[in-house]
Amino acid sequence: MQKLKPYLRWVILGVTLFFLLNTVKNHWQEVTQIDLESLKWGYLAIAFLITFLAHGWSAWVWSWILSAFNQPLLGLKAIRVYLITNIAKYLPGNVWHFYGRIKAIVHAGGTATVASVVVLLDPLLMAAAALLMAIFSGIGTIWLQLLSLVVVLIGIHPLILNRVIHYLSRLKGNPTSVGLKSYPWLLLLGEWVFVLLRGVGFIGVVIAFMNINISQIPYLLSVFSLAWLLGLVVPGAPGGLGVFEATAVAALNPTEFPPGIVLAIVAVYRLISILAEAIAAGLALIRIKS
Repeated sequence: MQKLKPYLRWVILGVTLFFLLNTVKNHWQEVTQIDLESLKWGYLAIAFLITFLAHGWSAWVWSWILSAFNQPLLGLKAIRVYLITNIAKYLPGNVWHFYGRIKAIVHAGGTATVASVVVLLDPLLMAAAALLMAIFSGIGTIWLQLLSLVVVLIGIHPLILNRVIHYLSRLKGNPTSVGLKSYPWLLLLGEWVFVLLRGVGFIGVVIAFMNINISQIPYLLSVFSLAWLLGLVVPGAPGGLGVFEATAVAALNPTEFPPGIVLAIVAVYRLISILAEAIAAGLALIRIKS
């Protein structure tokens, strides 16, 4: 299985690219007919600001996670580490942002075992938060989504999570008593707000390209959450590149959201997201140097 992983990533990447290129080929006329002058640039600016805020909020929530586990990296230092390492998720392998955060915690005085669990808990909570919103999209097998949500919610319970930490620490010859004291409801809520902010930013881009009804907002949020979740968990796509876009194009109702326009929407949203992450990382670096 280990030998198949590199090939699996290439297969996923290949299928994703094929789907996107095929969609572009079939709907390129719709894309070329988009009038840039009719774009609502104000909504794009709002989408950028909300997305930028979402990344800052996510960094703050990560500092809560570290505090819950009594880790030595706290406050503004934790926020800066998160923002700086966040951009590394676009590097091949999609693990370098995790590595950077673990290394920073260990450098501050933490243990590698606890640091690894704490760092991996962040995307696990994000996945649970995204599932909470995605189950209302009406897309895919609802029972499978509910089952996945239940498994994740049980997995982050202190009775299970603490035992995993203690077992791994003993295995590494460095026993620890570090663990959660109660169920991480606040952390889960924080990650839910993060996914919500990302979804609102996405809707801002949608409105910049086309008019929507208020009744479509919950649907858009759910589809966004599903697409973002798959981009988070599917291997082989650094930062969810391609997977998020392909899922959004495939999932959105083509009668309400023409695929050609959706292609433009997801491309612009990706650009806004990367720009927001890069600026946040740059500001964090400037702050450290000063």
